Amino acid sequence: MKLLTASLQAEWMKTKRSAAWWLILTGGLLIPIILLIGRFYNHEIIPAENAAPIVWTKFYSRAWTYMGNLLLPMGVILVTSLVAQVEVRNNTWKQLHTAPLPYGFIFLSKLTVILSLLLLGFVLFNLATFGMITLPAVFYQDVFFPTAPFPFKKLLIGNAKFLLDMLPIVALQFLLSLQFRNFLIPIGAGFGLYVASMIGMNWKYGFILPYIYSSYEFSGKSTIGTTQFNFHWLPAIYCLLFTGISYIIYLTKADKT
Repeated sequence: MKLLTASLQAEWMKTKRSAAWWLILTGGLLIPIILLIGRFYNHEIIPAENAAPIVWTKFYSRAWTYMGNLLLPMGVILVTSLVAQVEVRNNTWKQLHTAPLPYGFIFLSKLTVILSLLLLGFVLFNLATFGMITLPAVFYQDVFFPTAPFPFKKLLIGNAKFLLDMLPIVALQFLLSLQFRNFLIPIGAGFGLYVASMIGMNWKYGFILPYIYSSYEFSGKSTIGTTQFNFHWLPAIYCLLFTGISYIIYLTKADKT
């Protein structure tokens, strides 16, 4: 357990030298700040908006529409590749593999840090969106805080679905980033698969595309032909599959430099 803890601490330290933290910070704050500026610009309608019973779901849905369809998948592709390839950029794979750490701990630590950063991004985005909805009441005397109950359970479930939708992207990008020394290959492959998923939205077999599930979430797509279809179990399967393949390749790869 001490070795795993030490490995996790080392991976966290390495992320401080990468752009991953800036991507998480920018990605979590950008959309809420833009929406907040828009609310300040049209401040005369804020009292009516805050008095509406759907104020929370309205603005959270609006924020997630921009976030989930574009910034979130792109950000996950970049952050996963950045964290997974820290050693490639610093030419320190040999140094890492000479440390008294099992390969499994190294693999698990990197993946855990990536998932933790993703979760941190979700928390930051939700807090920033909460601020976007409530902050105008601090600056304008005629604006009151929303009186509608905060739909914590509904928003928690929605966040959990988006987090699940991102897992195949994390797992596949992690696999690609560990196999290729050229940073542009996993990034290019990730963006290409994302664009292919957007193009394949209306394809009858689009559900097999691993980068498509956040877009499915917004489109409300729940059928294959005329058959009702719950696609949420597919991201979990893809994640386990890609992670398993990545782990096996990592352990059996002769040249880990």
